[in-house]
Amino acid sequence: MALSRVCWARSAVWGSVVTPGHFFTRRLQLGRSGLAWGAPRSSKLHLSPKADVKNLMSYVVTKTKAINGKYHRFLGRHFPRFYVLYTIFMKGIISIPPFANYLVFLLMYLFPRQLLIRHFWTPKQQTDFLDIYHAFRKQSHPEIISYLEKVIPLISDAGLRWHLTDLCTKIQRGTHPAIHDILALRDCFSNHPLGVNQLQALHVKALSRAMLLTSYLPPPLLRHRLKTRTTVIHQLDKALAKLGIGQLTAQEVKSACYLRGLNSTHIGEDRCRTWLGEWLQISCSLKETELSLLLHNVVLLSTNYLGTRS
Repeated sequence: MALSRVCWARSAVWGSVVTPGHFFTRRLQLGRSGLAWGAPRSSKLHLSPKADVKNLMSYVVTKTKAINGKYHRFLGRHFPRFYVLYTIFMKGIISIPPFANYLVFLLMYLFPRQLLIRHFWTPKQQTDFLDIYHAFRKQSHPEIISYLEKVIPLISDAGLRWHLTDLCTKIQRGTHPAIHDILALRDCFSNHPLGVNQLQALHVKALSRAMLLTSYLPPPLLRHRLKTRTTVIHQLDKALAKLGIGQLTAQEVKSACYLRGLNSTHIGEDRCRTWLGEWLQISCSLKETELSLLLHNVVLLSTNYLGTRS
């Protein structure tokens, strides 16, 4: 009876008759609606961690940029020459992917010959790497000599044909050619068939490799690069002849010989000076129209010198 009175009292308050079963059903509905109302609150709890992670990432990126800027300023202030090389790689293909610029140091360590200039090589690396580069250009020497032999029948002058045949024979037998053997062919290299503009495409490619230039370009462009390189060397030779070889240091003499085709890393200083003197005597005797002979002299004069790996 007491429970019945309580139920009727609540019914009076709500303005309708509510049975005990309906009362429990109503509480269940309120509980469900409470769960539904609480759903947005749960979604707010999921959004908050994402916002925190985003703020953290933004802070890390900002700090990284600041540290990177200080690092660049430090390199530029204390190591200006290295910083120039570093920025070149930073602006090139290596630094295109995000954070890939930090691979530059690793790549420089793993590939010093390809990525570092000569000044950053150790003394042993200089010897080893220069040997490698000379081996590349030396591979083209027999090919160039064979091209010279092929054009001998195309030379109209009988005397020039004999001189060129004799020169090729001496080189193939392991004899170092004399200065007069090379200068005797001046007219042969001033026009057809051995002028730079008359050379065959394969001949031009082989000469490009002998000059440590890429050979994977069209022949007209290769000819232009060869003429440009030979002209620069010819002008340097004239200036060096006026200065005098005696004014050069031992390292400068070896560098000058290596540039002109001789592997000077395994030859003494005195021998290098002698060879460079021979080169200058030939170069300064040539005209601008005869520079094809100077180009071939990279092979002719450096071959079989002192029986070394020249």
